[in-house]
Amino acid sequence: MPRARKGKDDGVRSSSPKKRPSRHGPIAGRFNGFPREAFDFFAQLTLNNQRDWFHAHKEVYERACREPMEQLVAELGANPATTKISRVNRDVRFSRDKSPYRTYIAAGVGGNYISLSPAGVYVGAGLYKPEPPALERFRSAIDRDASGQLLQKIVTSLLRKGYQVDTHERVLSAPRGYSADHPRIALLRMKGIFAGKTFAPEPWLSTRRALQRVRRVVNDTRPLADWLRVHVGGRA
Repeated sequence: MPRARKGKDDGVRSSSPKKRPSRHGPIAGRFNGFPREAFDFFAQLTLNNQRDWFHAHKEVYERACREPMEQLVAELGANPATTKISRVNRDVRFSRDKSPYRTYIAAGVGGNYISLSPAGVYVGAGLYKPEPPALERFRSAIDRDASGQLLQKIVTSLLRKGYQVDTHERVLSAPRGYSADHPRIALLRMKGIFAGKTFAPEPWLSTRRALQRVRRVVNDTRPLADWLRVHVGGRA
């Protein structure tokens, strides 16, 4: 799934954001989009990924980035206090990249993934970098006629609607144990799957219209999220 930045501590399912209660208590007001200031903040953080700079602009992060994300989570029917929303601080202990802060904020809501970054807002669903047992369940479900044909139908529908459907990595040939002429070999070669859209920073993203567009993607990708929940489960 497209990310603002990828590293060992990032990923849709490989490094899930920790659950964290809101610093602000109950979320007041409704979601009215992400202010332009939010995209500018992460663009500047990319250039000034230092503690002094962040602490000087922390109020902007809380007000323009985190609070709207929590409001969006609430509008989608989830509890911001228990929903997985990424922390801005990175765990750099085992990373070559010692930048202290993530240059995006992300949330997982009901099988969907939403992120805000300098590139815009990404909304989608999928399975990212699954562990070997989950990858085997994924491929077994593709191999079976009923579930495999259903996934192919879901993917075809999403592509026709203009969604990006992809994977973080593909094997070069048929996975071990599967025939190269399998009718769904393109899906079998995937080591995961995601589908979604990136909305570039435009004025409407800072209005109530943003909620309508996010909900449309959530509804359109729900069949994929449901398929993964039924046939794969978690990423482990």
